Amino acid sequence: MSAPLRPRPAAPHGPAVPPAATPRLLTVGIVGSGRVGTVLGAALAAAGHRVVAVTAGSGASRARAALLLPEVPRRSVAAVARAATDLLLVAVPDDALTGVVAALADGGALRPGQVVAHTSGAHGLAVLAPAAAAGARPLALHPAMTFTGTPDDLARLAGISYGVTAPAELRPLAARLVADLGGVPEWVGEADRPLYHAALAHGANHLVTLVNEAADRLRDAGVTQPEKVLAPLLRAALENALRLGDDALTGPVSRGDAGTVERHLARLAATAPESVAPYLALARRTADRAIAAGRLRPVDAESLLGVLAGDRRQVAA
Repeated sequence: MSAPLRPRPAAPHGPAVPPAATPRLLTVGIVGSGRVGTVLGAALAAAGHRVVAVTAGSGASRARAALLLPEVPRRSVAAVARAATDLLLVAVPDDALTGVVAALADGGALRPGQVVAHTSGAHGLAVLAPAAAAGARPLALHPAMTFTGTPDDLARLAGISYGVTAPAELRPLAARLVADLGGVPEWVGEADRPLYHAALAHGANHLVTLVNEAADRLRDAGVTQPEKVLAPLLRAALENALRLGDDALTGPVSRGDAGTVERHLARLAATAPESVAPYLALARRTADRAIAAGRLRPVDAESLLGVLAGDRRQVAA
């Protein structure tokens, strides 16, 4: 396992939480041995917290728990919740979260004062209402990172952001937990959780799809190792986009090269018609952003926008 993560101080927000209510080192249980739960559990243990129980149902979950939390006993969901006297970390899929929290609350597995935190980016505190009604303290704690569920993930936690939604009185504890994980809190309002998560999914998940689409089309063009062609180009594009914003735009759309884009679409329609619609959607949005940023003059965009609207071409649906 990677070396223990060094806790970092974090600026508290809101009123202080009494030390007796939140001891410095917490007794933690983890519901869900997916990629996120096991990695965060290992990171909390590395920071000195006592991880006492974890759920692990499938073979893959058991393997992850054995790899990252080898000394932590596997228990039922209710048993984990009862053992987690300070912090219960619920790391289950978004659509399963409501049912898991309701079952824990209805089954009497939660205790007053216990912090119940979930790792979903899409949800805020509302999904934890049954836990709060049982006297638990709700916390949404989402790591803005992609996980493999292996020890390599521990090194990637240093410096990442966590989308945190918390009641005011729980903010100091949330900030300390994030610091213990080596991260930085980003305070997200309850109503903004869906937009926060949509932004991350749009950027990260769709990036994977876009890269694989590009690799497939290079293979169609006869390139045998598309990853070697794409790697330096995409790394530079990503770094420039993060540093320069829309000023990083290059290529035929940002130049208004209608003829080039028209040829792209014609060949895509003949070779990979399933790629036409996503190319069009992204090209239209790129044109909009290029115009708004002043990189493409509206007069120079007219022909291009005509191509993107279908005025000068016939492509397969």
